[in-house]
Amino acid sequence: MNFFKRAWLNLTAKKGRSILLVLVTSAIMLFVLAGLLIRNAADTATSNAKKSVGATVTLSANREAAFKKMRSATSTSKSSRPKLTTSPVKLSDAKKIAKLSNVSSYNATVSTSANAKGFDTISTSGSSTGGGMKGMGGSSSSGTGDISITGVTNTNSVSTFESSSSKITKGRGITASDEGTNNVVIESELAKEDSLSVGDTIKLKATTGDKKTYTMKIVGIYKASSSASTQQGPGSTDVSNSVYTSYTFANTVKGSKYKNTADSVTFAISDPAKVSSVKTSGKQLINTSGKQLINTSKYSLSTDDSSYQTVKSSMNNVKSFADKIVWLVAIAGTIILALIVILMIRERRYEIGVLLSLGESRWKIVAQFFAEMVMVLIVSVVLAGFGGKFVGNKLGDQLVSQQTTTATTTTSSTSQQGQPGGGGGAPSGNTGGSKPSGNMPSGGGQTGNASATTDTNLDINVTVMDLVELGGFGLAIMFLSIMLASGGILRLQPKKVLID
Repeated sequence: MNFFKRAWLNLTAKKGRSILLVLVTSAIMLFVLAGLLIRNAADTATSNAKKSVGATVTLSANREAAFKKMRSATSTSKSSRPKLTTSPVKLSDAKKIAKLSNVSSYNATVSTSANAKGFDTISTSGSSTGGGMKGMGGSSSSGTGDISITGVTNTNSVSTFESSSSKITKGRGITASDEGTNNVVIESELAKEDSLSVGDTIKLKATTGDKKTYTMKIVGIYKASSSASTQQGPGSTDVSNSVYTSYTFANTVKGSKYKNTADSVTFAISDPAKVSSVKTSGKQLINTSGKQLINTSKYSLSTDDSSYQTVKSSMNNVKSFADKIVWLVAIAGTIILALIVILMIRERRYEIGVLLSLGESRWKIVAQFFAEMVMVLIVSVVLAGFGGKFVGNKLGDQLVSQQTTTATTTTSSTSQQGQPGGGGGAPSGNTGGSKPSGNMPSGGGQTGNASATTDTNLDINVTVMDLVELGGFGLAIMFLSIMLASGGILRLQPKKVLID
């Protein structure tokens, strides 16, 4: 009789022992499968993070160098007070960077302000703006207006809109097609206060230069984040007084010398893992005169892939824990099965002695035990396949919850230590032209990390490849178990076994 047939008869004859083996092996396979599923799902989540959270490279004025220059001027000249002077970004330079590989889009940001004319602005206690709920706007005499203007290329690229903390409720946002127009997107509270709707017009009056009045067409209304705070103090204004326009209009309000420039330009990187290489490539670009495009004494290229790194770190921790689950369960399973097989072999010493006395080779007896365990494994893998997704989801949700809590706490701590607010784009800081408002819309041009941990859910599904991989682990565990337990078989002598 061949050993395959003997293995089958032995399993069917001793149903209680076979059921016990199936249950123990199924439990081991279940946790091994859960670990494999979590590990694979973590890999997938990390890959998806590249598309969901993204990363940015921002070209803006080098404020550190500007401050250094100002301090140097202060030490050499005592007669006058030096002013902080920064250079606006040339859009022609930004477009060259936008052509680099892995740069999917860019968003130019220009921050300025104007006074409301013919409509009321939102006034809160402690705010010193010219307008108010009960008075017409436009009474501000300073260079800072009561309406904060953030000029952008596309509102969809603004962090608050990307993270959905601000949403377009009526009409549409600003797009590249609005360049050269006087289209505007206003906040819903401001629209409600003045009974404004999409298609209506408002007037904004520049606070510097010839103080020209511009007629703006409302193309969209947005709802600001409910958690957006109103800054207090001179020059500040309620967040509802923040409007979005094309960067071209914001430059027009600031003055003709700002044409084709921006306070900052944010480039969206298609593959966050390549953000450093994009920054390096941007610094190596050469302009038409053969000089380096990015003059580090005037401009700086800063990267922000914190959202991606947060998700990647969380998923790596989950993956690491899943790997530990797989190996710990595999090692423990090998030991447990080896002990079971050892006990099983001790009970079958007489059977082994008879087989050896009949001339059966030792390796075939070992192969019989292995065949029995493989049959048990097949049933166990099927059972584990049904319960693996449930166990994997429970473990995965718990792991992700812990990692998300840790990442959120770390991110919050970092944010609190940084500068307050999330102003849109770096202020130009130039001595001429209009001055930026004291309170820009939150996240005006930078791609923030508000959604750093929102896309870390593990999509756990059992596939054929997962079961194949599980079967491979199972075979390895069975092989090691049989080898550890069969050492005594190779030393057994049939005569001694039968006499005993």
